[in-house]
Amino acid sequence: MNPQDIAKDVLQTEAQALLDAMNRIDGQFDRAVEIMYATKGKCIVTGVGKSGLIGAKIAATLASTGTPSFFIHPTEALHGDLGMIGPEDSVIAISYSGESEELINILPHIKRFDIPLIAMAGDGKSTLAEYGDVFLSIHVEKEACPLGAAPTSSTTLTLALGDALAVALMKKRNFRAEDFASFHPGGALGKRLFVKIEDLMRRENLPVIGTKTPLKEAVVVMSEGRLGNVLILDDDGRLAGVLSDGDVRRALMKKDFSIETEAVKYANLSPKTCSNPRMLAAEALEMIENHKIQMLPIVDDEGHVKGVLHLHDLVEAGIKK
Repeated sequence: MNPQDIAKDVLQTEAQALLDAMNRIDGQFDRAVEIMYATKGKCIVTGVGKSGLIGAKIAATLASTGTPSFFIHPTEALHGDLGMIGPEDSVIAISYSGESEELINILPHIKRFDIPLIAMAGDGKSTLAEYGDVFLSIHVEKEACPLGAAPTSSTTLTLALGDALAVALMKKRNFRAEDFASFHPGGALGKRLFVKIEDLMRRENLPVIGTKTPLKEAVVVMSEGRLGNVLILDDDGRLAGVLSDGDVRRALMKKDFSIETEAVKYANLSPKTCSNPRMLAAEALEMIENHKIQMLPIVDDEGHVKGVLHLHDLVEAGIKK
């Protein structure tokens, strides 16, 4: 088989394992969700080897979607970390065989405190399954590994079941985009929902000229400002217009063009502005893109310029619509 055929076979094998597991979902899954939802403390995930790696990811997904959670390695648990598990917690223990020695050794200590245990194993008659208050099967008919040795289909299924638990809990808690963003303030969603214009706008060293300033001076100010625009203010300091580099290029095409002419003649005298610096930066980005501009002046109710928001600043901050 060539690599492409191998890839297709692996994906088909693992996809079939997921479909088979979907048909096995029953009341045990409901019970697992109820246990986790009712947990007043944290949901502790534990496992050894590849199961441990998958468990760490499951714990991270739960923690970021509203279910306080962390991962404990069974060996570390036997050497003191069991103290991290309290009576108000619940535990998800993962082992495909259900007989991993390090994991089995900590189960009596967990059950001694009557801590709810969700067992994820491939064998419903294994030691782990017998200890569990709930059993979620991660049995697969076939690993994608040609030797049938490396956990492949089984780890994919375990990860998917962990995702299913997280999503079910999100729905049960009515976990919203705003909630998710609060756990990911540095991510794209967090930025879109929390970063405001006032967080990004430039307030100092703005490229400003008066209504009587000739174009040749305006071009110098524009170059020094490096925003591709200059703000034109009237005698009272209110915004009278905006001159962009595009306006200058269009002016060059006019028959009566003169570098000595007042810049205001070639400027946009009805520029798009914003008077709400607390507007979300993502909304400002939408304004900028819809009106095909690069810079959005931020003004007060009387038209005095308080700052500018430039498209470059939004891009640098990772703001997306």
